[in-house]
Amino acid sequence: MKISLITVGKLKEKYLKQGIAEYTKRLGPYTNIEIVELPDEKAPENLSAAEEEEVKRKEGQRILNKISTDTYVFTLEIKGKQLTSEQLSQKIDELTTYGKSKIAFVIGGSLGLSEEVMERSDMALSFSKMTFPHQLMRLILLEQVYRAFKILRNEPYHK
Repeated sequence: MKISLITVGKLKEKYLKQGIAEYTKRLGPYTNIEIVELPDEKAPENLSAAEEEEVKRKEGQRILNKISTDTYVFTLEIKGKQLTSEQLSQKIDELTTYGKSKIAFVIGGSLGLSEEVMERSDMALSFSKMTFPHQLMRLILLEQVYRAFKILRNEPYHK
């Protein structure tokens, strides 16, 4: 199985890079993990609604260019479905059982995802009703994917 984490924006914080590197290493025995970091669209602070849509469209096109047609896509969205760690684990297990060998998790830029990316999504996920920094969500997501594999293997970690 190959899991891709497709994100918009550059990760700058050293502590987040270290955490992401740790969970990427931990995931090594379970799956092939790839982190795709796409540039965010430069935009001034006060954008009109049309300008915001244009930024999301450009970022969305970059995202879609990284997703093959045979990939199962999870998008992280505020209005997505909230799953428990066990349910995410079951979903990953179900996908592999039914022959899906490529999974992508998509985290958009600060303005969110374009309509085109949301339409391509097979499942919209929400981790909380709270708002988290996009950079921190990368770490949280990788930890949850690692937890999912530990649950699947009945290995100690999940409590």
